[in-house]
Amino acid sequence: MKDQNTSTKVVIIGGGFGGLWAAKALANKPVDVTLIDRKNHHVFQPLLYQVATAVLSPGEIASPIRRILHNAKNIEVILGEVVDVDQEGTLVRLDDGSEVPFNYLIVAAGARHAYFGRDEWETWAPGLKTLEDAVEIRRRVLLAFEIAERKAAISGIEDQLTFAVVGAGPTGVELAGAIAGIARQALAKDFKAIDTTKARVVLFEGSDRVLGTFASDLSDSAKEQLEGLGVEVRLNSFVTEIEPGRLKVGEEWFECDVVLWASGVAASPLGVRLGAEVDRAGRVKVEPDLSLPRDPNIFVVGDMTHITQKNGELVPGVSPAAMQMGTAAARNIINDLKGRERKAFEYVDKGSMATIGRKRAIAQVFGMKFKGFLAWLMWLFLHVVFLIGFRNRLFVLMGWFWAYLTRERSARLITGDAQDLRNALMFMEGEEALRLLSALSSEKEKEQRTYASRRNS
Repeated sequence: MKDQNTSTKVVIIGGGFGGLWAAKALANKPVDVTLIDRKNHHVFQPLLYQVATAVLSPGEIASPIRRILHNAKNIEVILGEVVDVDQEGTLVRLDDGSEVPFNYLIVAAGARHAYFGRDEWETWAPGLKTLEDAVEIRRRVLLAFEIAERKAAISGIEDQLTFAVVGAGPTGVELAGAIAGIARQALAKDFKAIDTTKARVVLFEGSDRVLGTFASDLSDSAKEQLEGLGVEVRLNSFVTEIEPGRLKVGEEWFECDVVLWASGVAASPLGVRLGAEVDRAGRVKVEPDLSLPRDPNIFVVGDMTHITQKNGELVPGVSPAAMQMGTAAARNIINDLKGRERKAFEYVDKGSMATIGRKRAIAQVFGMKFKGFLAWLMWLFLHVVFLIGFRNRLFVLMGWFWAYLTRERSARLITGDAQDLRNALMFMEGEEALRLLSALSSEKEKEQRTYASRRNS
């Protein structure tokens, strides 16, 4: 490594696909690299929904960033959150007041789900962008079945469960299909007082078709495959209100036990602090080489980037685009140091895929279209190839193979305790809720008495 006082310093904000691939491209190059992220791990986001629906455990789709980059002698990883960028002073500020100087900056802070000005909806309708989101969604989905079972077992009243997913992009379609699979297959024999196969899964989409970025015939196939799983697909349905236990579409209210949000994304607010022009989603408009218009030493990559392709369409906010951008930004930094001309970023679209359920998917790759079982196999292969780490690939393959043979879900864990159930029951009304809450209190008291007697003995 070069001397710390003379070496070119590159700071990368974010350890997602864009930031991590930039770091890989700069590994063991004649620069000092500092990668800063709020988490100590990189998450393979395309498989988050499988954690949310209990197919995989969190550790199977995440790897420590330090471990991924441990062979890069010139890269330091810092755990922290960047809150501001001082462009004149060429340094970034962390939330604890620390400052990290840079000669080049690559901003890859990613995006979060957007609620179109109704951020209060997040309490009742969580989105899916992080491991924490996935675990919370898993908790809510599994807890809904447990609450229904408890109510039916104690009161003798069985209510139909309803799961609502808002947004029919890839994440929404994957969630809806997976929840339908849980209800009709994985849990069907485990509950005694309720029939999980009767659970409703409703997918709401504001446009006139699902997976709107795919070809229309593939979109139609995806809708048919979803309906084959028992998902109710409601098109041209804009959600206008979300409250505990229900949502509103137009002027009609729908009662539901769990609402999940998959309708939109907004770029990290850090983009606004860079002083460049941003679009309505907060994405930064960059030069062809991915740098800021008035600051060529700052690059923006990944979901935060607004850049068009040769055909005039925006480069999509997908992981392959982020990887390509991260690599391109890193190469332009090396070009600068070698006195070479920078190259404009050109997105290579290798295709798109979306899985719908067991043996159900669609894919369009290099102009060719696939659907059903073949598309599903392609999806499985591609995601295993891009998973980071041999251990991750092995465990994911084992989990998928087990789920395929048995239809079982290996990660059906509800984090938390009985207080979660108590809080959920607070939304119920009448004597049923009182009886159930009383039963919870009796159980809690019994546990406390048992614990006390054991301690005394």
